[in-house]
Amino acid sequence: MLTWLKGIIPPLTTPFDERGKVWAAALEAEIDHQIACGAQGICVTGSTGEGAGLTPDEVFEISSIAVKHTRGRVPVVGGMIPDTTDEAVELALAAKKAGVEALQVTPPHYLFQPDTEGFVEYYSRIGQATGLPVILYNVIPWAQVGADTIGKLVEAGAIAGIKQSGSNLHLLADLLYRYGNKIPILTAVDDLILPSLVIGAPGAIAAIVTVLPKESVALYEAVQKGDLPRARECHHKLLVVWRALEGTQGFHARVKYAMELQGRPAGLPRHPQRAANEADRAIVARALREAGIATVRPA
Repeated sequence: MLTWLKGIIPPLTTPFDERGKVWAAALEAEIDHQIACGAQGICVTGSTGEGAGLTPDEVFEISSIAVKHTRGRVPVVGGMIPDTTDEAVELALAAKKAGVEALQVTPPHYLFQPDTEGFVEYYSRIGQATGLPVILYNVIPWAQVGADTIGKLVEAGAIAGIKQSGSNLHLLADLLYRYGNKIPILTAVDDLILPSLVIGAPGAIAAIVTVLPKESVALYEAVQKGDLPRARECHHKLLVVWRALEGTQGFHARVKYAMELQGRPAGLPRHPQRAANEADRAIVARALREAGIATVRPA
């Protein structure tokens, strides 16, 4: 069992420069910031890190920067968003070569999905090819892997953990009840991290914890201490900011702008995504102000 897979584990953004290349210095600075805020691990090249479309070489580059710069201070999870088993294995091997400690893998994200046996083979082959523990990233809205299929994955030893997303707290509740004593099941339901932790999720890997790591760690610690008033206070901050960030169009730009307002260089989104427009910047700035988040310039 991945006993270390708990607490606040931010899925880092990938800072790109004007040429669309990885900005290593900004990534290293963000790693230091997250660890200083109390992160218990980091995840790279996931959906918040614009992992869809990254080449194996880029996965290796980003993962290598993370592994080398953490210097063993926290575990590094390598993310991948593939559509076929061969693609998944290729990306996974690149992350393994970089030295990550576990893999976070989505189901195929194109429209058509495998059956239960296909899912078991998909995750089993990734683990067999790399020898690394595989975390199911259950994020695809139109292809949520259900509790029964997850039971088959657990039974087969194909997955060692779950990151439950897709805005599906109902499925998270079922999974925690049925399998939470067998594998760690973390939440990625950004606006409901507090109830996720209360019903038994051992931690969170979610975009909002990347944007507000200090407040997210404070929320986690408050829940562990049973201090629900303090936990609700942190929850409200996260909720206000998440409402300004959520949505598929322009998401990465808003996340990066929220980081920039806090004095954390985040680079540009990768084309065809664009930097935050004036309207989005105003929404993000207003949310940070409402949540009482300190910024380096007026929000």
